Amino acid sequence: MQPAYYNLGVVYSELMQYDTALGCYEKAALERPMYAEAYCNMGVIYKNRGDLESAIACYERCLAVSPNFEIAKNNMAIALTDLGTKVKLEGDINQGVAYYKKALYYNWHYADAMYNLGVAYGEMLKFDMAIVFYELAFHFNPHCAEACNNLGVIYKDRDNLDKAVECYQMALSIKPNFSQSLNNLGVVYTVQGKMDAAAEMIEKAIAANPTYAEAYNNLGVLYRDAGSISLAIDAYEQCLKIDPDSRNAGQNRLLAMNYINEGHDDKLFEAHRDWGKRFMRLYSQYTSWDNTKDPERPLVIGYVSPDYFTHSVSYFIEAPLVYHDYQNYKVVVYSAVVKADAKTIRFREKVMKKGGIWRDIYGIDEKKVAAMVREDKIDILVELTGHTANNKLGMMACQPAPVQVTWIGYPNTTGLPTIDYRITDSLADPPETKQKHVEELIRLPECFLCYTPSPEAGPVCPTPALTNGFITFGSFNNLAKITPKVLQVWARILCAVPNSRLVVKCKPFCCDSVRHRFLSTLEQLGLESLRVDLLPLILLNHDHMQAYSLMDISLDTFPYAGTTTTCESLYMGVPCVTMAGSVHAHNVGVSLLTKVGLKHLIAKNEDEYVQLALQLASDVTALANLRMSLRDLMSKSPVCDGQNFALGLESTYRNMWHRYCKGDVPSLKRMEMLQQQVVSEEPSKFSEPTKIIFAKEGSPGSVMPNGFNQASPSMLNLSNIEENGVQLNQHY
Repeated sequence: MQPAYYNLGVVYSELMQYDTALGCYEKAALERPMYAEAYCNMGVIYKNRGDLESAIACYERCLAVSPNFEIAKNNMAIALTDLGTKVKLEGDINQGVAYYKKALYYNWHYADAMYNLGVAYGEMLKFDMAIVFYELAFHFNPHCAEACNNLGVIYKDRDNLDKAVECYQMALSIKPNFSQSLNNLGVVYTVQGKMDAAAEMIEKAIAANPTYAEAYNNLGVLYRDAGSISLAIDAYEQCLKIDPDSRNAGQNRLLAMNYINEGHDDKLFEAHRDWGKRFMRLYSQYTSWDNTKDPERPLVIGYVSPDYFTHSVSYFIEAPLVYHDYQNYKVVVYSAVVKADAKTIRFREKVMKKGGIWRDIYGIDEKKVAAMVREDKIDILVELTGHTANNKLGMMACQPAPVQVTWIGYPNTTGLPTIDYRITDSLADPPETKQKHVEELIRLPECFLCYTPSPEAGPVCPTPALTNGFITFGSFNNLAKITPKVLQVWARILCAVPNSRLVVKCKPFCCDSVRHRFLSTLEQLGLESLRVDLLPLILLNHDHMQAYSLMDISLDTFPYAGTTTTCESLYMGVPCVTMAGSVHAHNVGVSLLTKVGLKHLIAKNEDEYVQLALQLASDVTALANLRMSLRDLMSKSPVCDGQNFALGLESTYRNMWHRYCKGDVPSLKRMEMLQQQVVSEEPSKFSEPTKIIFAKEGSPGSVMPNGFNQASPSMLNLSNIEENGVQLNQHY
């Protein structure tokens, strides 16, 4: 009778009458306990119903009586892989890995288990292991485009861009319309400054998947890097139409608006404030802290940033890390650095040698980082990133510290009501400023920044006009800052100084179409392209700094002035002409030049800016003398005086702490006001600003997002690139 029951089970299975089929298989197995095929088929039914544990139990019974039953072993591997994915998504990644490995015990060449091990190890930041299993998955399944794509993500994050391109191209040779790989290839080309190739890839990704929101975000990053701010904002807004909760596009849009904001209205403030209100709903806020309210006790200062590497922000955070009085201001660094370099190691050693604490938080959920901050009893938490790449504003939204501050990395308000203060000075943000901020402005006694020059800078070279016989103006600011209005003013200057030249260095100038558009714009303004030198990105810092030897006079941008570039220019002996404005981003040069002793190079308007440049250019001898004295002038100024700067910063922190001890907490007042407001919109869920690895779960061909998103070269930044992707966000 056993074959009859078994065959009935097969028939009922084909008729999709699965309960009846199970009954038949069970009767067959009851009469013949060694009936392996019956157990196997029962497992298939349970597996298809999603009851993975029952399926696995059936396969175990099957293999107990027939250990070499290949079909059952393969089915067991599939079920275990699916169970691994299930428990991983429920939060137990280690158990998921265990199930994937167990699957390979039953089928050692099962590519899906290998692929999912690659995804899991990627999520665990064990990238060497992830590479091994992606390579194995591709070896055993040469059609697995997802494995190639994810390998590309890892190589891209390791700055091995050539290998990343190779992986993405391999994925596309398997799946020509694989939108993720098309997008990711576009991201790498954007990082490399290959704007035409990048646009082609991202547009293909959108054509392959018109609702691919993150591809529009990346298109925005590309346009921003190429200097087309209005097109960038349009692309971000297209992303937000598809995915209103895209954190990358939302923050990138805010960053982009700074490049064209002259402060004539409150639209940019309102955009930040509205973003902050919406973002806050994703996080529960701490409303009390265990920190002892003793106004004079030693304080614990936390600094959180992804930019503790050779990056623009790093030149301004070094002074506090080095010169803090660690006895009274203990430093805890929360480093979200994606890829550490020699500077990261040097910072870590200096902090730990002085008795501070260094915590690597890259890849850790922001809510967990907030819990770490609570455990560390941080008194004053300072974030250094704002709306740029790989920021931790989600952690700041939790309000884990009693006093929270934003500083350095972003030229505007964060919009977050949980941040108490924004550090600035009286020149970048004059007391009479009409620019609005969610945070309360706190002004340092001197400049709000302290610059630590690169030890690789090399010597100051004589002004080139002495040997050239003509003046060379220049700028090494990113293209997003060189707006059409800036070019109009620069063209006026060049046209008024006979035989003068302009040198501009920017990553996208390795792209012919970007160069052509830039030169065409200047030609339309009356400046022949033969008088303009366009330089692409210079990789080595020493070579980059020595490139200032090509210019006599540096021209600042507006309404988004340079910061690192201005400091570099002055340190290399090149005087910079800047212009005052009505917003912080416009006034950074005002603060820097005033404190260095070059107040006479600050213009009030465009006409005065032109006149100041012409006056500098008219006296080459004076220019040469200024150049050779400027480094010393700057080194002795407040802009480079780390010791006094740290004293002023510590005094500011102490005043903040005194206010907290008295119950004066600006953020709590704001939060109370917000809670009293009637909010009509539904709470939203923001996407995390991380990368996306697309994980194939179990069956070949099914692809789902699994927590890593290479789609975002921004903030990106989010990424948010001097740096992205995702550090594609330009810090200022």
